[in-house]
Amino acid sequence: MKSITTTITILSLLAVSVTAKPVTFDLADKKGVNSITFAMDSLLEPIYGNAAGITGKVSFDPDAPEKTSGKVVLKTASLHVANKLMKEHIHGDGWMNVVVFPSITFNLKKLTNVKKDGDTFTANAVGTMTILKVTREITAPVTISFLKGRLAERNRVEGDLLVVRSKFQVKRGDFGINPGQKLLKVANEIDIRVGLAGAAPY
Repeated sequence: MKSITTTITILSLLAVSVTAKPVTFDLADKKGVNSITFAMDSLLEPIYGNAAGITGKVSFDPDAPEKTSGKVVLKTASLHVANKLMKEHIHGDGWMNVVVFPSITFNLKKLTNVKKDGDTFTANAVGTMTILKVTREITAPVTISFLKGRLAERNRVEGDLLVVRSKFQVKRGDFGINPGQKLLKVANEIDIRVGLAGAAPY
């Protein structure tokens, strides 16, 4: 009888693990901490800025991290640099044209080369980025911390927390951002750093 009970318990646990679903995390951060920083380190005028207008969702399953998917949306009007005139130029129709193109999007298709260390996963995020009229596939290194049951430590709400970090580079010429122009003052290479926390309340 004990053997039968043990077998049923094991089968029940297996059934739970098989039917487990990915957790959906909301990237809209009410604390206003989520941000993307960027740097265009040109010869004459290094430019550093940030943007905090971030929304989106990520679907993550710690048992199948390679199937991670999601979408990150950045509001272009939230792009900020300290110099007021430079910010106006960035927002203007010669550069990001925030009125016509109000968002930059990254659609995550999958993770590759996934490695796990405790609650943290490192991988390559594969997806498509759309800036202005151009959509290109990119691959970026990413670190994901899946913190089950620890949302309350950050947001005072019970649930799971997902923290995403990444550093990568894109070329503005590849996305039609005033290609080939002002290269002495505005570098073609844009270094991007991402820090996001996603919430999945219970």
